[in-house]
Amino acid sequence: MYRKPRQNRMFSEQGKCFDVAIDHGFFNEYSFLSSIEDMKKAVQTIVAANPDCVQLSSGQARLLQEIPGKQKPGLVLRTDAANIYGTELPQFLFSELVSNAVEQAVVLDAVAVCVNLLLLPGQPELHHQCVRNIALLKTECDKYGMTLMVEPLVMLPNEVKGGYMVDGDIQKIVPLVRQAVELGADVIKADPCDNVQEYHKVIEVASGIPVLVRGGGRASDEEIINRTVELMNQGASGIVYGRNVIQHPTPARMTSALMQIVHYGATAEQALSILKGELAQ
Repeated sequence: MYRKPRQNRMFSEQGKCFDVAIDHGFFNEYSFLSSIEDMKKAVQTIVAANPDCVQLSSGQARLLQEIPGKQKPGLVLRTDAANIYGTELPQFLFSELVSNAVEQAVVLDAVAVCVNLLLLPGQPELHHQCVRNIALLKTECDKYGMTLMVEPLVMLPNEVKGGYMVDGDIQKIVPLVRQAVELGADVIKADPCDNVQEYHKVIEVASGIPVLVRGGGRASDEEIINRTVELMNQGASGIVYGRNVIQHPTPARMTSALMQIVHYGATAEQALSILKGELAQ
């Protein structure tokens, strides 16, 4: 399989991956810019912490790929811009692919491209756009040997939560993850469910496709660490966290703590000790 060399740069020999997402500026939402106003500094901070991958848009990917040397994270290229994350939904919703996304990914030496599979209540047209986007990307990914990461997102009604409205209902997450697999995903990037101890159901329905779990909005150190430990115990292949890393007071320590969980099976207590600077990495 031609995409295997890219996946080898993305995952460890044990099949684990920690991808730090800092592509939030792509979505035209003011609150998403906290701690990434200076993108060059943000990228340098994350690269220095040495995760497996960094998720960026095509306009910011240069900040990663211009860094000299062999040892740096792989690039996961965000390929679609959506307008669904504000406190109020606009009258017209879209999820738009960038032009020639996979060719751009090849030029930028990306290890994967990432695309949404959005499911919002009462918005079947948006879901249709996403299915079409994935189908287009799948054909191009197969042509160029590019890894296709699909991000199935089940959202709550905007009036319930507003903004980043994740629905943790396992019975909604499972079929959307399966649809992403059926559409040809090489990697799944999915939300955690309300009861994290049920997450093995998501792993099972993914049918052997690796599942990386999203971090979502900011949470306390204890919550994010404990949740990550349990998700890995449930069979996840890794995580894709953004704001819980880049908006943390010490992003490098948070990255180190999460890397220890993902790659070395650290306990919550060990990870929190790293985070507090009490334990060497």
